[in-house]
Amino acid sequence: MSSGADPGGDGRGEAGTPERAAKWAARAELAERAVRARYLRRLWALPGTALGVSGWPASPAQRVFGPWNYWWQAHVLDCLVDAYLRSPDPGRRARIARFVNGVRTRNGKDWLNDYYDDMAWLALALQRAEQYVGVRRPGAVQQLASALQDGWTEDAGGGIWWRLRDKYDEDFKNVPTNGPAAILFARLKDPRAYDTAHWIEANLVDPDTGAVWDGLHVGGDGGIREIDTARYTYCQGVYLGACLELATWGNDRQSDEWAERAARTVTSVATHLTVTPAPPRGGEEPSSTGLVLRGQGGGDGGLFAGILARYLTRAALTLPDFGPTFEPAAHLAAKLVLASAHAAWRNRASAPGGPLFGPEWSKAADAPRPKTPERDLSVQAGAWMLLESAALLTRQK
Repeated sequence: MSSGADPGGDGRGEAGTPERAAKWAARAELAERAVRARYLRRLWALPGTALGVSGWPASPAQRVFGPWNYWWQAHVLDCLVDAYLRSPDPGRRARIARFVNGVRTRNGKDWLNDYYDDMAWLALALQRAEQYVGVRRPGAVQQLASALQDGWTEDAGGGIWWRLRDKYDEDFKNVPTNGPAAILFARLKDPRAYDTAHWIEANLVDPDTGAVWDGLHVGGDGGIREIDTARYTYCQGVYLGACLELATWGNDRQSDEWAERAARTVTSVATHLTVTPAPPRGGEEPSSTGLVLRGQGGGDGGLFAGILARYLTRAALTLPDFGPTFEPAAHLAAKLVLASAHAAWRNRASAPGGPLFGPEWSKAADAPRPKTPERDLSVQAGAWMLLESAALLTRQK
């Protein structure tokens, strides 16, 4: 298979077939291979380690892992787990173990970080690596979960700070921290999950549109000073994920209410955080119909839409369990993921190592230049996450 090859065309008209699932699995594997070829390296040439350089082609500082994008690495680890679940083999398992070693070594032989959102993401990835792959680091997930508990205060009615409060004189509590923390707490069967998600619902969900806002600033009196009403794909994804976890857990006997909040979030995403795909290039037939998740640039933003795609996929697979009234939202979630995956695949560029994806899946990717977002590990990991989501969706539906 060549680096730019399309394994099997666009896959239209084959919903629910093994052939369609195989096509998306092949595309996800090409994205996996591309990230491995371009970004994954031993950390400082140490045996038994692996880590992702933050850019390709890597700058001199990036080649020695100078920039430390802790939370990008957590998402690469999540994608490595996705790839293992798609096609388990000893090589993938060994790579995950090396990657976990690389993260801890680069982080000063510790799991903790100044940013609570970073720690939530690493805890989620480590928990999945243990549960599904058998790569265990005893005590790591609990240490991170305890740190998140320590970040909770009653200022602004509750919630976890974005980063260490005393060190940074922090005044910001946001959904990018509290959303993944709620998901983690729910998976650990910690009732704090409900407190955290209720806090988001009460303070950071637009009552008119159902869109999830970014965060809030706390005043000197401990009350809410200002709400940041920016709407990011990232925030919609993590709140959606939290609602689905709580609906599934059902410990508060309000599963339908949490499922309704999840369905509302899916609808809001379709209305407010999508774009129409660009016209086909050079007489191509369009490979997707429907709305595509909006990109949010390079850097950290390169991961945002991929995170949303992960939890939209979970919505598509989970919401039907709560009854027929939730099937339209599940169908919509699946359409958003598959339309976005079709668009990202159609708009890929060919490059050494495999397909190269852009930060805006509805537009053609550019060749990487010194400041183009296509260089960023975050952008390529976000697209890989999307394709793994499409592969999961088509093999389970």
